[in-house]
Amino acid sequence: MSDTLSDVLRAVRLTGAVFFTVDGAAPWVTETPDGRAIAARILPGAEHLIDYHIVTSGACWAGIVGEPAVRLEAGDVIVFPHGDTHVMSSAPGLRGTPDPEIYDRPETQLPTAITRHGGGTERAALICGFLGCDARPFNPLIATLPRVIHVRAAAGDAVLAPLIQLALAESTSRRAGGEAVLSHLSEVLFVEVVRRHLAALAPDQRGWLAGLRDDQIGRALGKLHDRPAHPWSLDELARAVGVSRSVLADRFAHFVGLPPMAYLAQWRMQLAANLLSGTGVGLGEVATRVGYGSEAALSRAFKRLVGVAPAVWRQGKRGD
Repeated sequence: MSDTLSDVLRAVRLTGAVFFTVDGAAPWVTETPDGRAIAARILPGAEHLIDYHIVTSGACWAGIVGEPAVRLEAGDVIVFPHGDTHVMSSAPGLRGTPDPEIYDRPETQLPTAITRHGGGTERAALICGFLGCDARPFNPLIATLPRVIHVRAAAGDAVLAPLIQLALAESTSRRAGGEAVLSHLSEVLFVEVVRRHLAALAPDQRGWLAGLRDDQIGRALGKLHDRPAHPWSLDELARAVGVSRSVLADRFAHFVGLPPMAYLAQWRMQLAANLLSGTGVGLGEVATRVGYGSEAALSRAFKRLVGVAPAVWRQGKRGD
């Protein structure tokens, strides 16, 4: 059975970049604008921007504008999965002036070093990065994540701490290939943060991630992702999972928010969109690969679920 989370991350084309290191002495503040305003500058072609920050030394505060800030200590990671405008600062309640132009990719090697020295003795150092991904036609992961995920440092952490140390080393040494290493590190860090968020979900939590954790729905999702082109029916999927048709339908809708066959249709559109934008294969081959018997059947489904014809989608992506 496929690793469903990895399958989704591949399909939505998760890519990372570490853009800044910040050295701050109180009082200091940086305000990051809405991801939609800067995505094209940071990761051209990305539909959705995820922001994250790693505190490598000292302490600071972070929060979405208009909401309470949280205190971060060295080794903490904070992620803003929906790209909300947010503030990193030496004290809660401070506001900065977002400057979209600083996100233009510089000619020099990334990350760009930013200094914010207000004259005080309290210091903090950060690594600030971004991840881009597709939001359309279907990204079940982003839709289920909260607006803020805060992972606290823990003594003896055998996974996150070494990743942070490697990110710190690569961001300061500027060795050949450093940008590529940091890009992949940011992706690994994000996956680890999502894993920890998944593990910490309350027992009564709903959503796609909670469905992955559920034994029955996790197996159902795995089978749909493992064989998306298969002509699944609700009865066959229920037999494969080992539950009744009614139990599967009710539990799947409870967790995922869609009936199983509606979820499969949406997932097929994401796969088709990837083939249309990332390959030159014909529409008939795309239809076959994602489980539709003809170009006409795929075209009807794509236009109904995505809002445009496959050819229009392909032309728009290639014109980006």
